[in-house]
Amino acid sequence: MIRSAIFLFFILSFNLNLIYAQDKAKIEPKREFRGVWVATVENIDWPSKAGLTMDQQKQEFIGILERHKANGINAIMFQVRPAADAFYAKSREPWSRWLMGKQGLPPAPGYDPLEFAIDEAHSRGMELHAWFNPYRASTHVNHVLVEDHITKQKPEWFFSYGGKKQFNPGIPEVREYIIQVILDVVKGYNVDGIHFDDYFYPYPIAGQKINDEGTYVKYKGNFTNIGDWRRNNVNLLVKELGDSIHYYKKHVKFGLSPSAIWRNIGEDKEGAKTAGLSTYSTLYADSRKWIKEGWVDYINPQIYFSFTRKVAPFPVLADWWSDNTYGRHLYIGHGLYLVHNGTTKAEAAWALPSQIPDQIRYIRKNENIHGSIYFSSKSFTTVGRKVADSLKNDFYKYPSLPPQMPWLDDIKPNSPKNFNAEVKSDGVHLKWEKPDKATDGETASGYVIYRFEEGEQIDISNARNILKIRFQEFTTFLDTEIEKNKRYSYVITALDRLKNESIPSNIEGILTK
Repeated sequence: MIRSAIFLFFILSFNLNLIYAQDKAKIEPKREFRGVWVATVENIDWPSKAGLTMDQQKQEFIGILERHKANGINAIMFQVRPAADAFYAKSREPWSRWLMGKQGLPPAPGYDPLEFAIDEAHSRGMELHAWFNPYRASTHVNHVLVEDHITKQKPEWFFSYGGKKQFNPGIPEVREYIIQVILDVVKGYNVDGIHFDDYFYPYPIAGQKINDEGTYVKYKGNFTNIGDWRRNNVNLLVKELGDSIHYYKKHVKFGLSPSAIWRNIGEDKEGAKTAGLSTYSTLYADSRKWIKEGWVDYINPQIYFSFTRKVAPFPVLADWWSDNTYGRHLYIGHGLYLVHNGTTKAEAAWALPSQIPDQIRYIRKNENIHGSIYFSSKSFTTVGRKVADSLKNDFYKYPSLPPQMPWLDDIKPNSPKNFNAEVKSDGVHLKWEKPDKATDGETASGYVIYRFEEGEQIDISNARNILKIRFQEFTTFLDTEIEKNKRYSYVITALDRLKNESIPSNIEGILTK
């Protein structure tokens, strides 16, 4: 009898633990990077067309943010320099032609699209990463460039490839110029991160040749192979830029989004079991080295492949990168734009509604993968509408904070002071005071408000209890989403610039009227 009882107890305990584990698995993680690229080149995502008024541009951008907030997105990768031009006022380069329709033409006086975008994103609990294309200087041979464009001021800095002007990465002055362009944004704007996409040396075009032999002869140093020299040129920019960003603002994250394949196993025994275009050999981008050396805070490979793509299956690349994070963050780039309805000749796997949801499920099982970024914003309202529904109703149902980066800052802020809740006719009024400075001198750059119903345990580890996240220094909030004659409890925490979170404030309990 005793042995049977013990066995029954063991079985019940096992089943309860299993149910508990399954329940926990269904809860969205409180820390997860959930980004989306908002492309400005060729007006892919914003603005919808060049030449819109300031109010029209603002309205469109707010609409983009609201849609992504509803889907649970917490980071915007905003393209601010698509081709040696600018979507921001504090720039040494001309205004982008994709803003007002003509390169160099400014928008309305006093209007700075980047500053506006940052404020609007932060008010919705979203990070904003300024996305730069470092080397592209023009996108079409027929584009009219203003006289003060860098290609006309320093024509010796460029080569042409595929009808486009490209900075020559082998020239030291080019690297210094690009770094200073980006530091203008680091110093002048409240951005959360600096982000590069996958364009380094140009993607190969049949019959085209990179015209940099003269530069190689002049600057090759001890290099005897032009490929190794080209890779080193990109490495120098990445390292020097990362060091410079963190010198001026330690809290600004630096991340890159390379093409998915570093090297194939046929090229290198440490490469992935794939057979596609490798960044190392064709773009001269040694993407694994950047994260291995700690030059970047996150790597965001564009794994735009399905589960069944023979030359490069999604799981193979996700697993390979997860084994090569070296303690930094890994965010997976998803090709949302590839989704189709089955009426095209595109890869059939992308017509499966489960393709991207299954990718999310797959990477969430891997503790070395910290989130996702989707290309691109517009796709959520076109081919990716069903994915948007999945994010909103399932995967990103509850809010999430970006993952912490302890190598940059692991000091928590202090708790907000004098937290108070008061019931009035229009809702529950919450107010508090900024916390005292922590040991690193930071107070609060944002707050998280948690709400609990009567009888619920005060648990800030569960994202479903988050009422509001805002990356701004606000000290009041009005909760209007309440029911009458109901008891609620509230706590609030402070966030610093790198989203370290304080311990909770005092608990405030109220009874609504």
